[in-house]
Amino acid sequence: MEMAEELCVIGDGGMGTVCAIMLAENGHDVVLWSAFAEQARQLAADRENKRFLPGAALPDNVRVTADDAEAFAGVSLAISAVPTQFVRGVWGRLGPKCPSGLPICSVAKGIENDTLLRPTEVLADVIGGQPDRSLAALSGPSIAPEVAAKLPATVVVAATDSDLASRVQRLINRSYFRVYTNPDLLGVEIAGATKNVVAIAAGILDGMKIGDNAKAGLVSRGLSEITRLGVAMGAQAETFAGLAGIGDLVTTCISPVGRNRSFGEAIGRGLSVDEALVASHGVVEGVATTESVMALAKRYNAVMPITSGIYDVLFNHVDPQAAIHELMSRPLKAE
Repeated sequence: MEMAEELCVIGDGGMGTVCAIMLAENGHDVVLWSAFAEQARQLAADRENKRFLPGAALPDNVRVTADDAEAFAGVSLAISAVPTQFVRGVWGRLGPKCPSGLPICSVAKGIENDTLLRPTEVLADVIGGQPDRSLAALSGPSIAPEVAAKLPATVVVAATDSDLASRVQRLINRSYFRVYTNPDLLGVEIAGATKNVVAIAAGILDGMKIGDNAKAGLVSRGLSEITRLGVAMGAQAETFAGLAGIGDLVTTCISPVGRNRSFGEAIGRGLSVDEALVASHGVVEGVATTESVMALAKRYNAVMPITSGIYDVLFNHVDPQAAIHELMSRPLKAE
């Protein structure tokens, strides 16, 4: 058992809440910070995140707050559970209260629009990275409701500082939540972001009832183009064959509760992009990420036909059936 520490989780969504629960179960005192005072008050009163994680009770050693200074009082490590497109704004607000050198582990999966920065790079840009501050990323197949139900899950934590990766591993590992370390921070974050784009495609196939053969082809070819981009950016190919890559990709493409897959399914059933977004509960990270990944693909000359097809559906109003026909009609070549 680790010596008890004071920790904070920034962000009260499903993943932030389940991280707070696991850290508390390991004996640590946890501050769970919400950006909104009313949500924090309700969460503190209910001792349950009825909006994002119903049925999972907060342990007594989780304290909920919306106060920026209170979030960091006496803490030795922070978990950033803020959706990627909001990381800059939230941490820009919190930065003046965040102690210098406090290590931060991100659990966000995405690429910031315009800057094309990964979540840890956004954190470093806003509040400073190494050597002043160590940053890590936790990723892998970890659908929050399943983790909250204590169903077995395995993930990875990556950091350029191996000591920080090992520390996060020890802090949050549970009997039902096994954590591995990985030195490839770039690859782990790229894998976590890009799989959401493929998950939207998987949902579209489900909504159109195109079949399991199509989905298997999508997952395998999706992994191929994800890996191609990651390697072009300098990541290790092996990362994409592991939990952060194929592991997370499979879960996101098949889970009935995954927001990206469910959003895609709504489009496949005939809803417009705007209608599908309205019907979604929470942030659909893959939509904004699709824009960023297409820009990265152009920057690194990575051929990503599935991502390109999803971009056309989301932003160029291309009919999903036409996008599928385009993919299936590409020139024949070796695998």
